Amino acid sequence: MFTERGEEVQLPDVARSAGVGMGTVYRHFPTRDALVEAATEDRFAGILAFARTLAGEGDDDPVLGYLHHVGEVLESDRGLSAAIEALRGTPGSAPLGRTRAELEEAVSVLIEQARRSGAVRPDVTVADVHLLVGAISATVRTGSGPWRRLVDLTMDGLRPRPAG
Repeated sequence: MFTERGEEVQLPDVARSAGVGMGTVYRHFPTRDALVEAATEDRFAGILAFARTLAGEGDDDPVLGYLHHVGEVLESDRGLSAAIEALRGTPGSAPLGRTRAELEEAVSVLIEQARRSGAVRPDVTVADVHLLVGAISATVRTGSGPWRRLVDLTMDGLRPRPAG
């Protein structure tokens, strides 16, 4: 529903769409904010699962794969992004609590893999990747340009430089 209607989704809409009573919805989501946060956590759980799968595949450039995946997720569900922004009162979103820590750990593994394969410089950090995710989010949210091009240009800046 967030994909279709963005921040306009209300709990009665969810109940109708799910074919359940309002009481059932309120038992699971006592407020609309709780519903948005649950949808947000679900989004980040999916991104986390992707990052862990990517780490297990031994890809030579997993940071690039991760950034492309995040961009695709954001692009495919701008409605949820708008709902998160409206709830939190700030552009973009970031995972909270345990999910944030787990995602940081997973991204750290991807960075280390990319370092070993020579895909990124030795000084690339999790904070750098989060900064890039924020830039992708802003680009998708505002429609200010092609986010894939942003990723490609940025990754060029993260590549090791030849000595000399």
